[in-house]
Amino acid sequence: MSNMPHPPTPGVSHTAAGAPADSDRNSLSVGSNGPLLLHDVRLVETLAHFNRERVPERNPHAKGSGAFGTLEITNDVSAYTKAALFQPGANTDLVLRFSTVAGEQGSPDTWRDVRGFAIKFYTDEGNFDIVGNNTPVFFLRDPMKFPNFIRSQKRHPATGLRNADMQWDFWTLNPESAHQVTYLMGERGLPRTWRHMNGYSSHTYMWINEAGEQFWVKYHFHTNQGMEFFSNEEAEATSGSNADFHRQDLFESIEAGEFPSWKVSVQVMPYADAKDYRYNPFDLTKTWPHADYPLIEVGTMTLNRNPENFFAQIEQAAFSPGNTVPGTGVSPDKMLLGRVFAYNDAHRARIGTNFHQIPVNKPKAGVGGNTYLFDGNMTVEHSGAAPVSAPNSFGREYADNTGPMHDGWESDGEMVRSAYALHADDDDFGQAGTLVREVFNDAQREAFVDTVAGALSGVESIQVLERAFWYWKSVDETIGQRIEDKVRAGL
Repeated sequence: MSNMPHPPTPGVSHTAAGAPADSDRNSLSVGSNGPLLLHDVRLVETLAHFNRERVPERNPHAKGSGAFGTLEITNDVSAYTKAALFQPGANTDLVLRFSTVAGEQGSPDTWRDVRGFAIKFYTDEGNFDIVGNNTPVFFLRDPMKFPNFIRSQKRHPATGLRNADMQWDFWTLNPESAHQVTYLMGERGLPRTWRHMNGYSSHTYMWINEAGEQFWVKYHFHTNQGMEFFSNEEAEATSGSNADFHRQDLFESIEAGEFPSWKVSVQVMPYADAKDYRYNPFDLTKTWPHADYPLIEVGTMTLNRNPENFFAQIEQAAFSPGNTVPGTGVSPDKMLLGRVFAYNDAHRARIGTNFHQIPVNKPKAGVGGNTYLFDGNMTVEHSGAAPVSAPNSFGREYADNTGPMHDGWESDGEMVRSAYALHADDDDFGQAGTLVREVFNDAQREAFVDTVAGALSGVESIQVLERAFWYWKSVDETIGQRIEDKVRAGL
């Protein structure tokens, strides 16, 4: 056998404790052919760490990737918020993670799905996160349903396969899903690349200005590359030839200096408008028509740096809508309020109690150093011998605000388990119907009918199928009938 033409040059590696390692090639044995030895610390360390090098994947949004970049503020929105990152001329570093909702780690990037669009801004006042999607709405308005929704999109407990009956049964038993399912079955369910899709906060958030005035806001990130989509056939072919198509496209584009960017805008609603607006402005299944609340440009978001290590900087990135900064806040959006708890708790379970100490999740240097979170597994940063309790008499500062909160809102009424009280134009199907009739063109409607009919072809339950026909006729009678006719023709 010929020798390797350019053999690698050995050097020095180290154990986890920092000592020089004996070998990364050979285990310690009794003679060349003898048994291995338990006291081979290097072998035990190597195998034990390998057994643990994969953290549990995210339950939803498992498959994804991302990059680093900046947000540059080009317009003056200080009338609405005092947040430092949104002030004129501000330039803030960020990390953005794209993902698919339903697929596992190894699933194809180009399956039909909603795409996650999660951003962490490293501001001078702490980390500010927006956890959104490539659609302006979501499937649900109450977090109690979220685990059931995700399970319905995953795998059947008996077959281990994704199941059309389970999926459509959940959607049709929860008609609030119609608006998002309409988006999903349209073009936005198959973006050509992550660079060629929009992002949205979807949720309604709060802004507070220097005078203490409050506003409700929705964030929009419109791609400067233009919106582009796959056809069903193109997406299927791509998923077979390159399951990591979107991940590869993003990395290679940035590597080549083709930095993708998005125009950042907001819709702003005066605080008092929310009470009597024709749609419930906190219902995640609804949009605010731009005719009522037009877009206000804020700035430009650009991705210009790839991760140096995918696992450390992307897989361990932990986002939460509960990460707010002065001048921002949450809203009475029930899904948002559920996520404020659930996201950080998921990170504690997945990557550890002190996930916030991992470099990609830490605030920028010099920000937010005085915290009363203590100990737990993988404690790296600590406060030394400083007092561990608040209040204390030994000079360590602690927060002690009382009275009304600057980012709060009034609420009254008895405790109930109930959907939102209906506003004037609220219903489950109206905005989905408007999307089909007034936003889609003829070609998009034709493709939509084909896509939905194709998705329903896997439904075996007659009960679920009949309910699906009702669901789509409730969105639009004509489109629903076309879907039913196409499905029945194929039965």
